[in-house]
Amino acid sequence: MATGRGRAERTSVHDADDAGSVSEAGSRAERKEQTRRRLLAVTLKLIEQRSLASLSLREVAREAGIVPTAFYRHFASIDELGVELVDEAMRPLRQMIREARRGQAAHGDIIVDTVAILARQVRAHPNQFRFLTRERYGGVAGVRRGIATELRLFTSDLTVDLSRLTVGLDWTSDDLEMAAGLMVAAMLGTVMELLEVDDRHPEDAEFVLDRAQRQLRLIVLGMGEWRSKP
Repeated sequence: MATGRGRAERTSVHDADDAGSVSEAGSRAERKEQTRRRLLAVTLKLIEQRSLASLSLREVAREAGIVPTAFYRHFASIDELGVELVDEAMRPLRQMIREARRGQAAHGDIIVDTVAILARQVRAHPNQFRFLTRERYGGVAGVRRGIATELRLFTSDLTVDLSRLTVGLDWTSDDLEMAAGLMVAAMLGTVMELLEVDDRHPEDAEFVLDRAQRQLRLIVLGMGEWRSKP
């Protein structure tokens, strides 16, 4: 007959085994995520001065320190990795700007906050934005579609917010979308200009940001005078 001490020892061993299994599974998941992040990072590094279409899977795997077959544990192809890079760049930017537009930013001036967020993200992740601007018309169809989709989502978010700001002006949905598109285009232009600024001349960045604010204010002022055709 098993003693109480024997049962306790077996229970303790089982609990330890379970804890070890959970810890091992967690470690595997962490290692997999680390490798995935490394693949994304080395791809951005490799395409600083070249296109995504010029990369081979073997080249990316070698730079990340893994065998080519291990690449497929994370992405089905270089194209899929590129689409993930689009999401990594655009999703947080859309979220932060959405919060600024909806009054959650501290400054209180939506245009100032929007331009500041944009500048901060470009400074923090220049390679991501170089990738976006280069691949928007690049040779990888899936990535082009991914960028176009993100820009449509950006425009759609802004269209919804503009509909709230123009209550009583009887704007059509087409006109709202047109105004949102103008704002998104202005922000894209700002991104491209910021990427060309020399860090040794911060006054150039200030000029770009000041003009970006004035462009957005000009669009808003024009909206106040616009009336949709019946």
